Amino acid sequence: MKAKRMIGVAMATALLAACAPNAMDRTAGPARSASDTPGALFVAGKFGNTLARIDLATGRETARVDSCANPHELATAPDGEHVALACYGGTTLDIFRTADLAKVRSIELGDNARPHGIVWHANGDLYATAEGRQSIFWVKDPLDTAQLFEYGSGQQGTHMLVVSPDARHAWTTDLGSKTVTRIDLVTRRAPQSVEVGVEPEGIALAPDGRTLYVSARGSDEVYAISAATMDVRKTIPVGQFPLRIAVRPQGDFAVTSDLEDGALTVIDLARGAFVRSIAVSSAEEAQERFQVTILWSPDGERIYVAETGTDTIAEVDFATGKVLRRLSGGDGGDGLAILGGAR
Repeated sequence: MKAKRMIGVAMATALLAACAPNAMDRTAGPARSASDTPGALFVAGKFGNTLARIDLATGRETARVDSCANPHELATAPDGEHVALACYGGTTLDIFRTADLAKVRSIELGDNARPHGIVWHANGDLYATAEGRQSIFWVKDPLDTAQLFEYGSGQQGTHMLVVSPDARHAWTTDLGSKTVTRIDLVTRRAPQSVEVGVEPEGIALAPDGRTLYVSARGSDEVYAISAATMDVRKTIPVGQFPLRIAVRPQGDFAVTSDLEDGALTVIDLARGAFVRSIAVSSAEEAQERFQVTILWSPDGERIYVAETGTDTIAEVDFATGKVLRRLSGGDGGDGLAILGGAR
């Protein structure tokens, strides 16, 4: 069964460029007042090599620019004035102004970097995985001196990452090695890896920094892991092919993006248990829509879901599970970042 579903996902990947989005799905839907959903959503278009900005009050795209080769993930600066892209098809982290999407800096990471996961920390520094180098980078003062510090993970497919609130540690998911790795950013002690499931990819950190949540897309499970000891505390079954996991800002729930179901699994973190499933599309539509990245609004009331195959971003009301509207997300919209959105 696993082999069959993996073939299906591979076929869907190959067909993504030819997917024809439904015209109704590409419309923004009814406009909403600024007091209802203020802020802006930034979208990395990995097929079109673009960066787009969407006004969440109106649902309309307000700017789109050429970015870099195959941008997958992105993150906004703590002050909201810049957004950084991980250029997975190249070797750089590229920084743009959020106001006009003008490119202001390109930070070179070195040969075969293939940066993917990216975090713009509250301390002002950037952290990114370099999948091709089996490492992560700490970029200190990215808008000025941009000092680079590289840390080897020793694992294959170092893909996504999170960073502790005090910026002393980072954790990565390593697809090829089937591991999660803890990297000490201060003392440079040897990294510590633990094997979890099949193809662990999604990763999130509880707001208090004590617990990691990792989704393994090949085994349809989420693992609650002690951030300090790397012990697996709980295994939670979820939907099919949980590509991403995101913890609600309030720290009470997490959701996984279940690619093969076209759905989200909601997990009660206090109980470590499945609560409900939210249908964003359907299992029949899943191959076409190819649901990937998920992102909470800062107030925790909405979830934004990138549907790469149909170039749409679904806006989902968390309380009701209703899809409120679908936003046009550019060509192959994947990575998401948000500014504003709190009531």
